[in-house]
Amino acid sequence: MIRKNEDSSSKQEQAYSLIRNEILTHALRAGSRVNISDTASRAKLSLGAVREALSRLTTEGLVISEKNKGFKVAPITLNELVDLTNTRIWVETECIKNSIKNGDLDWESQIVSSIFRLLRTEIYANKDKQIINSEWNNAHADFHCALILGCNSHWMLRLRDILYVQSERYRSATAGITKTTRDLNEEHKKLSDAVLARDVKLAVDLMTNHLQLTKDLLISEHFKQG
Repeated sequence: MIRKNEDSSSKQEQAYSLIRNEILTHALRAGSRVNISDTASRAKLSLGAVREALSRLTTEGLVISEKNKGFKVAPITLNELVDLTNTRIWVETECIKNSIKNGDLDWESQIVSSIFRLLRTEIYANKDKQIINSEWNNAHADFHCALILGCNSHWMLRLRDILYVQSERYRSATAGITKTTRDLNEEHKKLSDAVLARDVKLAVDLMTNHLQLTKDLLISEHFKQG
């Protein structure tokens, strides 16, 4: 019985990781339906495992459940984008200030290793830049996490983690937007340099601009009128 429960839990975790990854890499787009049967077939998992995973993702706000209609990826809206970005900027920059004040050599080492990995990982999984490389997605998450791991406030870090995942849902929607000269590698390198130099003002300004650029890009291309 214990082994059966462990197998069930493992399959639910596989389904959860698969769907979550597809949402955050833009393989499953905001507002799109999640086909339970198709997902179960592709992942070679049971329908029950997929449903349990979707229920878990619903509690995280990445998926919504509609009565008699099944599940769909949570849509993105202009109002939420603006509110989310403003809130994340405040929390993220406070975490950075705290990290710069309290971070030690281990913290600095994590930043160095994470930016090294990030800069050497391809951003997109396909030539038309419609889907983000899941390895880059993981490296990106590790880098942003490393920047604030020196923060000694447990609650600030918890809030930051919630906001990061929701922000990633929006950032993934920038995949396929080609009308931009944005250089993500340069933005991330400058961020890491400023934090390692413990330049609070520059680090805060760069992080603010980094997050604002994603918001502005989505507003100009995704939410543009007409």
